[in-house]
Amino acid sequence: MKKLLVFLLVINFAYANKIEEIFKEYNIEGTIVIKALNKNIQYIYNEQRAKKALLPASTFKIPNSLIILNEKLLKDENEIIKWDNKKRFLEVWNKDQTLKTAFKYSCVWCYQKYSKEISIDKYKYYLKQFNYGNKKVGNSSYNFWLQGDIKISALEQIEFLKNLYLENLPVEKKYINIVKNIMIEEKAKEYILSSKTGWATFPKEKHGWYVGYIQTKEEVWFFATNLLISDFNKLSLRKKLTFKVFKTLGII
Repeated sequence: MKKLLVFLLVINFAYANKIEEIFKEYNIEGTIVIKALNKNIQYIYNEQRAKKALLPASTFKIPNSLIILNEKLLKDENEIIKWDNKKRFLEVWNKDQTLKTAFKYSCVWCYQKYSKEISIDKYKYYLKQFNYGNKKVGNSSYNFWLQGDIKISALEQIEFLKNLYLENLPVEKKYINIVKNIMIEEKAKEYILSSKTGWATFPKEKHGWYVGYIQTKEEVWFFATNLLISDFNKLSLRKKLTFKVFKTLGII
């Protein structure tokens, strides 16, 4: 038994070194947490950072979509969200949207449009029911996920995603299925990737998120990557680094 324990420790240490090398290769600081659904396997790089509560930024569009649907503010992922004709800095935002496209392109104005119709107390209720982060909203429901009091750690992101996948959230199942559908980013021969990115630009240390789950033939793996990113042009590192870790661990 003692030899087996040592063997496992050696394996985990080896993987930790390999993941650390990936972070050094990209010259970036941060954390990544990867957890299996059916096996007792979890990888954590930079546990201190993994436990740190941070603004969710656009990853909050996952619970926010559930709330908007459950409040009957939209009926499904294809209902048209009319553009208000105000020009924003991303051209893809400057047209009519649906929940599906608003989620895909992280269209801030779409979510702010509906968040104004949801009270602070209502948000607090849902956050408590979802056990989401610190469950705080602040004084405004308009954009608290971008510059408010709500905070969530990478480890907490994993638990929320697991409850979403298993449909263990107190909203109608059809709305959970809609959100799971709009989260699908990529369908490949070996896997199905469901995810959401985020970039928090208001904290002193800007950080980028990449969270979700990847379904392979053998397992479902939940992941939460958080990187210190201050440059818009480096946001692609969120997915690049995550996928390199997947390949290093033999997940894909």
